[in-house]
Amino acid sequence: MAWKTLDEVELAGKVALVRVDINVPVENGVVTDATRILKIVPTVKDILAKGGKPVLLAHFGRPKGQVVPEMSLRPLVPELEKALGAPVKFAEDCIGGPAKTAVAALEAGEVLLLENTRFHAGEEKNDPELSAAMAALGEVYVNDAFSAAHRAHSSTEGVAHILPSAAGRLMEAELKALEAALGAPVRPVCAVVGGAKVSTKLDLLGNLVSKVDHLIIGGGMANTFLVAQGIDVGKSLAEREMAETARDILEKAKTAGCAIHLPVDVVVAREFKANAENETVPNTDCPSDAMILDAGPKSVEEIATVFEASKTLIWNGPLGAFEIAPFDAATNAAAQKAAELTQDGKLTSVAGGGDTVAALNKAGAAEDFSYISTAGGAFLEWMEGKELPGVAALMK
Repeated sequence: MAWKTLDEVELAGKVALVRVDINVPVENGVVTDATRILKIVPTVKDILAKGGKPVLLAHFGRPKGQVVPEMSLRPLVPELEKALGAPVKFAEDCIGGPAKTAVAALEAGEVLLLENTRFHAGEEKNDPELSAAMAALGEVYVNDAFSAAHRAHSSTEGVAHILPSAAGRLMEAELKALEAALGAPVRPVCAVVGGAKVSTKLDLLGNLVSKVDHLIIGGGMANTFLVAQGIDVGKSLAEREMAETARDILEKAKTAGCAIHLPVDVVVAREFKANAENETVPNTDCPSDAMILDAGPKSVEEIATVFEASKTLIWNGPLGAFEIAPFDAATNAAAQKAAELTQDGKLTSVAGGGDTVAALNKAGAAEDFSYISTAGGAFLEWMEGKELPGVAALMK
């Protein structure tokens, strides 16, 4: 691995500044979903076990450099104590007097949570003075927030250049999974890319055609590619102005030896609502007054065949309007097939992005994938082949 891990830094008796993502939903001062808090437990417990003193740096919401009381991290203390099984102290600021006093008073076995880093305007500007003020609080820096690693902020990148740095356990797991999927994957590699618009995933598609053997395109995005091939998609969601770009991607894929798979049959309906009257037709036969809302069963069969022939799968985006039945059928069936092959040890499957996680959970397949990234933007930028500042700063 090209980045340092917790196993390579001396932690005994040292104050470890740990950048975490605990941007969890809170209602009336109570955490309603503690998933992100639970994800940081292995890192914090490891630091405690090695005799270190964990001091947590985190953002919450978008206060835009102002102190916004409703965006204080204080309400997270009870949930953190519950998850970590350790006392969690709180400091009113992430730098200066309040933070220094709290760090100095920290006993072995205790954890300290610092106030929202984004209460300082310098955080999102990666201000060197703010980075230095944060770094002055600790002796070691640990980044466990892959989901914020695509941002070059003081707490995600600036501090890493000042203190000895390492990846936390969550960051390490994420990087290993992504390295296995795109960095040095076992071939053949297949990617599923779905979603509404080609325009939002141009960099992604451009990078993937040169990296994968099979690219399955679904959702509204597939309609744009059908239009690019001169197929009438009726009233379907499609970016008709992107047809030329879609043709360029198809050409680039051909040159790179990447097979692109589009739906061969489609499920169409006249209205976008649950259980709307629908029919399945070949991709060339969408009625002019209907819209494509899902890939059909023949398309799913083709996808299953591609999965069976692959060793690695990377997935971002649904194949249809997965939020409403019956237009979730293709996504559900393909996800269940991928999960089954993963469980049989025939496929390494990595998935990420907001809609993707929701779709795979809905299909009941998420738990059987090799790795599910909840990182959103950072996961996408990694797939696009972009350097993530927060990761680059941890490199040996």
